Amino acid sequence: MSEKKFASHADLEEKKVSFDKLSENAYAYTAEGDPNTGIVIGDDAVMVIDTQATPIMAQDVIRRIREVTDKPIKYVVMSHYHAVRVLGASAYKPEHIIASHDTYDLICERGEADMKSEIERFPRLFRTVESVPGLTWPTMTFKGEMTLWLGKLEVKIMQVGRGHTKGDTIVWLPQQKILFSGDLVEFGATPYAGDAYFKDWPQTLDALTALKPEKLVPGRGASLTSPEMVKEGIEGTRAFVSELYQAVQDGVATGKDLNSVYKQAMDRLRPKYGQWVIFDHCMPFDVTRAYDEATQHVDPRIWTAQRDKEMWHALEG
Repeated sequence: MSEKKFASHADLEEKKVSFDKLSENAYAYTAEGDPNTGIVIGDDAVMVIDTQATPIMAQDVIRRIREVTDKPIKYVVMSHYHAVRVLGASAYKPEHIIASHDTYDLICERGEADMKSEIERFPRLFRTVESVPGLTWPTMTFKGEMTLWLGKLEVKIMQVGRGHTKGDTIVWLPQQKILFSGDLVEFGATPYAGDAYFKDWPQTLDALTALKPEKLVPGRGASLTSPEMVKEGIEGTRAFVSELYQAVQDGVATGKDLNSVYKQAMDRLRPKYGQWVIFDHCMPFDVTRAYDEATQHVDPRIWTAQRDKEMWHALEG
């Protein structure tokens, strides 16, 4: 049996882009399970939530924004620190790049290692990597919650708990009940949980549900355009995260090593989630992190390009 190709190296097919209008102020740029970008158009300025992986990829988002408005793109919000989300930021030439202070701390601690690691994992998304000028640093950070007024449009930028990372940030339009969740919610796409807090994630999803969003732009997957779809997206993410962590805890409780736990978790989750985008890519990272959290590492260990490959070889070699 030949070794499975590393991470997303087998994923070379171009994705079809959708640009969905959710309201007069909100749009979603989605691409069949590739990382999404949210757009908020206020009275006098535009905000972009998550930037695409490179400035070249960001140009396609800008082109679509320009089809609906000529207002300046003043703000970029980082839902978290992952390279695939933030390295396209320079293309927008924003006045401000906003992140939670926790995300700022993570960039300081592991931004450089994460950038090298993700570029190796996602060759298709980073094929124009030479256009990336370096790490994306926030110009403005907040703790808990901040509000921006884009004219009369209220935009809440909030941390409601840890899940996908320690720094997860959502953007909420309370007047329209539209939520941009970042990777706290995925739809038909496998949650990446290599830097996650499995114990916290379900409560954080409760906090999202409590907002009663009527529309939601997930981190990956199609826009959720009704309360029923929003519920399906949140509950699907919760089920995956909970079932994976339970499978790992069960293995740890019986003294199994990481390899055995991985095989057990794959067997348990594949029937229900195997058809979700990037399942085979995410599972080795997800199970490794869950195993760490269930044993001795409360906080996620830093992924380096080297650690990625060693882990992959151990579990999929």
